[in-house]
Amino acid sequence: MTRPAGVYVDGTFGRGGHSRRILTKLDAMGHLLGIDKDPQAIATGNELAVIDERFEIVHGSFAETLELIRLRWPQGIDGVLLDLGVSSPQLDQSQRGFSFLRDGPLDMRMNTDAGMSAAEWVATATESEIARVLKEFGEERFAKRMARAIIKERMASPIETTLHLAKVVAEAHPAWERGKHPATKAFQAIRIYINNELGDLRQFLDQALDVLNIGGRLVVISFHSLEDRMVKRFIRHHVRGDQLPANLPVTVDQLNRRLRQVGKAVKASAEEIDGNSRSRSAIMRVAEKIA
Repeated sequence: MTRPAGVYVDGTFGRGGHSRRILTKLDAMGHLLGIDKDPQAIATGNELAVIDERFEIVHGSFAETLELIRLRWPQGIDGVLLDLGVSSPQLDQSQRGFSFLRDGPLDMRMNTDAGMSAAEWVATATESEIARVLKEFGEERFAKRMARAIIKERMASPIETTLHLAKVVAEAHPAWERGKHPATKAFQAIRIYINNELGDLRQFLDQALDVLNIGGRLVVISFHSLEDRMVKRFIRHHVRGDQLPANLPVTVDQLNRRLRQVGKAVKASAEEIDGNSRSRSAIMRVAEKIA
């Protein structure tokens, strides 16, 4: 928190844990905007907005609301937080279709009011497209085998539930790892693709510095290497500034450095992981706008 009277954005409201914590640090003049794709999260946010007039929530992607932020606060905002990936409530509700451990409809949409479900995509995508998604977004080395298995299975019986898909990809996985479900990467890949998670993050980062004030903080919590790699490279690029040819006679202030990294990447402590096993892969990076 850099300014108790400032304007802040929680771009992934979820069930409001981070927003409630931020509100405890704001004074009466502060303001917090929550954003989420999930209609259930919006319902929770509306309840919070009723009891705290410093808070409001918008239904949509954090990538698509940056223009709203510019219009509402042309003077800029003082901080933005993204807690990426799927939330615990989404994983715990079998009807949302995110979990390969609970049987439910194969949906996976964060915004259940729009877009193609995972079941619809699995039923219509080509074998090469399925393999590409599993490889690119899940870093699954057996993507081609799994894609072939999905195509073969759907010809015999529609794949419409989470456990059905998990069984198909698990049986196609030749090298099960101890303590890791063989469908983990495949489910991650399909979820990321269905919700355009990396595209949203890329679009957000491209615009984030335009809405942050000098001294404003960018905080991103990611849960897998693709997200973290994108955030790490973004921060590093703007900390270093423009990459110019060696021995070019320029001063430091001509390098267009826009960010200062705040501390090192933070991972969950052993105590935190004991209390919440899902935090074990979390990585938080923080940067401050300097220009």
